Amino acid sequence: MKFDVTVFADDLNRAAGLAQSVEDAGFDGLWVAEAAHNPFLPLAHAAAATERISIGSAIAVAFPRDPMIMARTAWDLAQQSDGRFILGLGTQIKPHITKRFSARWGKPVAQIREYIEALQCVWRGFQTGAEFRRRGEYYDLASSPPFHTPPAMPSHRIPIYIAGVNTGLAKLAGALCDGFHVHSFHTPQYLRDVLLPAVQAGRDSSDIVEPLTLSCAVFVVTGYSEAAVEESKNLTKSQIAFYASTPSYSRVLELHGWDDLIPRLNALLRRKRWNEMHNLISDDMLAQFAVIAPPDELPYALRARYRGLLDRVGYYFPYAPDDSGKQSIWRHAAEAMKS
Repeated sequence: MKFDVTVFADDLNRAAGLAQSVEDAGFDGLWVAEAAHNPFLPLAHAAAATERISIGSAIAVAFPRDPMIMARTAWDLAQQSDGRFILGLGTQIKPHITKRFSARWGKPVAQIREYIEALQCVWRGFQTGAEFRRRGEYYDLASSPPFHTPPAMPSHRIPIYIAGVNTGLAKLAGALCDGFHVHSFHTPQYLRDVLLPAVQAGRDSSDIVEPLTLSCAVFVVTGYSEAAVEESKNLTKSQIAFYASTPSYSRVLELHGWDDLIPRLNALLRRKRWNEMHNLISDDMLAQFAVIAPPDELPYALRARYRGLLDRVGYYFPYAPDDSGKQSIWRHAAEAMKS
């Protein structure tokens, strides 16, 4: 099981040093999230500053970027990193795509399938130099003139991971992709009983023989004092409550018989009473969603919980080596990776 870290790289001038610290600490991979900033610019700095770790987006929102632009960005990062780049994609939800990004929203599973197939078509063209034309419901692509086509490269297979909560995207990952980013909003039972069978069904329908890699930034609760643990619990409960209020994530709650929570959370959300939502998440629910352990035991508890379920794990909170409150938490995680 590999241990990765996720960063919110909000300062490009520090991105190289941050990536180097991840590699020096002994972690296996660095993911850059797309939140307030573009995820690809920090990855270019990370590629130049490291030699061993994998680097990738977790996730980049796909639909606002046309496949040709995405294909060229990924190609450049794969070339710069000598094949260490992983393209992690997500669909987001309709209001973000149509209103925040002013982009097209169709049937998300069908659209991301066509998007991935378009990327793979473009990359084959880049590698072989053969002309191509691909017409689809969402995307029409044609090969570029030589001046606009990057040269072939030795490590030309760029891994694609997609992220999701429900079975449609899990099955698609199994059918087309190299990896699946399991959403942090899950329980081991949901992963075992719902997502893994969907992933396997997708793999069984394809001709891909390599196993699919499952990755997740897991909710964790930890701290060195009762006050710190309580703060960690409340922060994690707030995040769980936020995701639980999203209608498309309801199947996780339904599996455990918690679906009565959805209208109660939505009522608080509509009244903008965000600070009260975490009170609806019980300690029993928290224990299903999060790994709860002291800092020195946390990485081992995480490994024990997800052995046989996940291939790459990490903590939900971002890696920040200059955060004095979390420095020892990361140190314990790095030490656990060596054992």
